[in-house]
Amino acid sequence: MVQQDSVATTPRLSVLDRFLTLWIFLAMALGVGMGYLYPRSADILSGFQAGTTSIPIAVGLILMMYPPLAKVRYEELGRVFRNWRVLTLSLVQNWVIGPLLMFFLAVLFLSGFPDYMVGVIMIGLARCIAMVIVWNELARGDREYAAGLVAFNSLFQIVFYSVYAYVFITILPRWLGLSGSVVNVTIGQIAESVFIYLGIPFLAGIVTRIVLLRAKGRAWYEQTFIPRISPLTLAALLFTILVMFSLKGSYIVQLPLDVVRIAVPLIIYFVVMFLVAFYMGKRVGAD
Repeated sequence: MVQQDSVATTPRLSVLDRFLTLWIFLAMALGVGMGYLYPRSADILSGFQAGTTSIPIAVGLILMMYPPLAKVRYEELGRVFRNWRVLTLSLVQNWVIGPLLMFFLAVLFLSGFPDYMVGVIMIGLARCIAMVIVWNELARGDREYAAGLVAFNSLFQIVFYSVYAYVFITILPRWLGLSGSVVNVTIGQIAESVFIYLGIPFLAGIVTRIVLLRAKGRAWYEQTFIPRISPLTLAALLFTILVMFSLKGSYIVQLPLDVVRIAVPLIIYFVVMFLVAFYMGKRVGAD
């Protein structure tokens, strides 16, 4: 009887959220089709550019992250930064295991394709910001821990990304007899990207929570306002995927084997990182 009651009261994902994988694949297919069949669409989207930042993608990511960050109870973030075991686990996973694993996989699968190898290594050096918060929200994870750890690793990314890029792209390949590359990524460029993709939605979430809690109260905020803005996350996610794949649609169709060649180390990387994170979390006693 107790089990039945607990199952009955367990919150379930909406139909849209449960089939998110399907919507993502459809958005990818639609984006590739747009980019390939209508190359002009990619040119139009590329015109909305500010420096190295794609404005449509930036808007999509900011809107995608805003609802989850508006739900964070920022007054409770202190407990995240007091848990040194979880912080240490996050640092080891993101700044030791992750870069080394991706470097090994890139060299193993892409040593004959230097440009692809460098690109995959750079992906391994960049910590994920937007999607972590979205997937955590869908998994009903701890919002405060997700926000705190993302912010924590983003600060490390600002300081160390350019140093890591030099070590993993210029020095280490040469030690293995491969041609090293020089990638000029400055702390200022990384800080700008982090501010756009994390700082803006973070500030929007904080300001929204402070202002509306004072004006309307917690009950209205959590029971009325949050449900109204929550659909923004899924819509913005699919829009962002559509834009990203339409920008590269023609390349994906013209170079399908290259897409597979790059996808293999990425898939292995994410599967291994998930298992490592799960195992390490269990060992340090995370619930």
